Amino acid sequence: MRYRILLSLWLLSDLLLFVASYALAYFLRVGFLFSTDFPFDHYLQAVAFVAPLWMLVLATTRTFHLTRNQKTLRNGAYIAYASLVGVSLVTLAYYFRFTDFFSRLLLIEAFLICTVATWVWHIVFNEIARRILRRDPPVFPTLVVGVTRESKALIQSLNQKRNPLKPVAILDGHGTAEQEIHGVPVCGKLNKLEDVLESNRITHLIQCSDLEQSLNLLSACRARGITYVVLPSVLGIIERDERVESLEGRPVTIVSPKGSFGSWFFR
Repeated sequence: MRYRILLSLWLLSDLLLFVASYALAYFLRVGFLFSTDFPFDHYLQAVAFVAPLWMLVLATTRTFHLTRNQKTLRNGAYIAYASLVGVSLVTLAYYFRFTDFFSRLLLIEAFLICTVATWVWHIVFNEIARRILRRDPPVFPTLVVGVTRESKALIQSLNQKRNPLKPVAILDGHGTAEQEIHGVPVCGKLNKLEDVLESNRITHLIQCSDLEQSLNLLSACRARGITYVVLPSVLGIIERDERVESLEGRPVTIVSPKGSFGSWFFR
């Protein structure tokens, strides 16, 4: 329930922010008055009509995804792309409804304000949401399978960055003498899988080792409606430049040879 409320507030605040950004651009360009040459109500009608479409474009970039880091330049580029589409749609909506637009500079200002304000707000809201989602009991209690260097680094990173996926238990296929890792208890071997899933109400399972147990873990996740995540290191991929893509409709993991910076856009 907490996640749904936060997501609803996030979407609603973005809609209001989009309209507010364009309203601010209007007053910065026209002055803090209502111009008769460029009626504010006509302008606002076009902006309000486009706002849901802008949200849809932004959603297609997976900006609102649970594990998205809002601080990255890539995320900023996604927001800029959505804002550019939003400016184009506002221009078209106004043109077809009220003919000529008033100012090209206003559109540029609206684009810049919308992009910067949205990105900053997403960063702030993401930090707030992560704190709320991790409060006990966490919204997304996560089970980590496997005690390895990769799993230890992952748990540390999830906790330090307050990721919504909060590790609450660890299981290891071969057992370990360690009692806890970065404050997360080690609950034993995989023979306790069902008990741990039930007692901790696990929503996500991250497999970090024990490749031979993949089918069993995936079956347990499917039976209980749990999201299954597997690290590439389980498959022996340790380069950290792998990516998941689609090959004729089938998901595949790709590790490309080193290339120039520009090749990233065309691989």
